[in-house]
Amino acid sequence: MLTVVGIGPGATEYLTLQAHAAINEAQILVGGARQLAMFADIGAETRLLDSDLDGLISWLRERLDKRVVVLASGDPLVYGIGKRLAANFPPEQLRIMPGISSIQYLCAKAAVDMNDLWITSSHGREPDFNAIAAHQKVAMVTDQIIDPYAIAQAMLMRGLNPTLIIGENLSSADERIHRLPASDVAQSYAMNVVVILNER
Repeated sequence: MLTVVGIGPGATEYLTLQAHAAINEAQILVGGARQLAMFADIGAETRLLDSDLDGLISWLRERLDKRVVVLASGDPLVYGIGKRLAANFPPEQLRIMPGISSIQYLCAKAAVDMNDLWITSSHGREPDFNAIAAHQKVAMVTDQIIDPYAIAQAMLMRGLNPTLIIGENLSSADERIHRLPASDVAQSYAMNVVVILNER
């Protein structure tokens, strides 16, 4: 059985009890280097999750008789690996355990309700900034190319100056959360997630 476990925003205290149990019972753990280091004491066989997702899927298919756990940052289905694996494995071979996404975490920290939140990502792609500008409340999982500064500049170019809530290093000891107008956004932030409030 293949299990995808959402491990939350980073700190292990945000893992669910179900996630803890699945990880502790795993024979094989698959994840990024930082994720695998978090669970180095489990004693399971490990495989690094890299950009070769087709190779990973073939490798996983050969190990469905084992208890394989794929570690996913945040929630596996919020711009995570869950979507790719769900497209390649039938429900009887795959279970997905949700986790707290970095977006959920940031919204909770900033007291922003998620009822009408539009969620998008800049990971490996150019966001639709016109769509972002058209929504009142947007959450974006960022990368190092389309970062808070690039988002702010794209909004300012459209004649908007929305409020950006920027969460850096969420759930870690050096977590920082900034709430500021796009015009005041700095050029560099550590690993982050952004909520954009287009107040009208």
